[in-house]
Amino acid sequence: MTPFVYTALPVRVVFGHGTIAQVADEVQRLGCRRALVLSTPEQRATAERLHAQMGASAVGIFAEAMMHTPVDVSERAVAVARDLRADCTVAVGGGSTTGLGKAIALRTDLPQVVVPTTYAGSEATPVLGETVDGRKTTQRTLKVLPEVIVYDVDLTLSLPPALSATSGMNAIAHAIEALYAQDANPVTSILAEQGVIALARALPRIVKEPSHREARAEALYGAWTCGTCLGAVGMALHHKLCHVLGGSFNLPHAQTHTVVLPHAVAYNAPAAPGAMARAAAALATTNAAQALYDLAQRLGAPLSLRELGMKQADLDIAAELACASPYWNPRPFTRDDIRGLLQAAFDGARPN
Repeated sequence: MTPFVYTALPVRVVFGHGTIAQVADEVQRLGCRRALVLSTPEQRATAERLHAQMGASAVGIFAEAMMHTPVDVSERAVAVARDLRADCTVAVGGGSTTGLGKAIALRTDLPQVVVPTTYAGSEATPVLGETVDGRKTTQRTLKVLPEVIVYDVDLTLSLPPALSATSGMNAIAHAIEALYAQDANPVTSILAEQGVIALARALPRIVKEPSHREARAEALYGAWTCGTCLGAVGMALHHKLCHVLGGSFNLPHAQTHTVVLPHAVAYNAPAAPGAMARAAAALATTNAAQALYDLAQRLGAPLSLRELGMKQADLDIAAELACASPYWNPRPFTRDDIRGLLQAAFDGARPN
């Protein structure tokens, strides 16, 4: 067996139906009494219900979380937390809200409880991506790892099918890259396979029947396993491209992952045959890149960067940015390689 290093992350997971009722108990279990509830503007009503349910354990709401975690928003949230003398945060929502909680933790060391309502998976990672002046940078530090994740399947029942599909594809991307990561190991590889199997099976059912409780539970479980993989190993070309496209061109996060993933996998396939074989097996096929494209198409998800609002003229800039500070990748690449990959993603053609 190939030598490996695996570090287990210290996070408490509460998974089930109706578990949002346990949030106040989890806050108190952390020794906290003054939680600041976080959300996006769109999910303020959910944050207000949670705030009311928590009673005296919650001291306020900050409902300005935004995609790609702009630093100016994080700084406003920190000021509110200090004014309210908050001793922890409770983030309810998707990756944008989770990112805000992490950004606050980075600056204040406040403990975090996260209540995910999508399949983003970022709640299980010590990774924070922040955006300043159109540039998104990421860092990995245990300071931003949430202490508690409360998964309530019931909160995902109202997640629209289209967002369920792209959020789930985003989670699958975490697992696929974990299979060929520089620090891949047997533990994360097993989790990655299980996450892909769960999501690939659950997402088509959810699109057809959004209130299917068992499919929702399986998808949320898959999101956790995929996020755990992302938290345990490094990222590669796919995530780098999505960070560039999101941070510099403001493309929607989950949809961008959905579009780019098949093309990044196709590019890396020759350099990671073992990982691709495992990914293909998890997808019940022989070609992982094509299977991911076909899954996105079956789910009615976007297939091209053009659909997301990317401009042809900006592909050159994106290629330059991706190569300026590259992540490790199993297959070396040049600026022309990345330009070609981005063109394929822009056109939305099925990978060869």
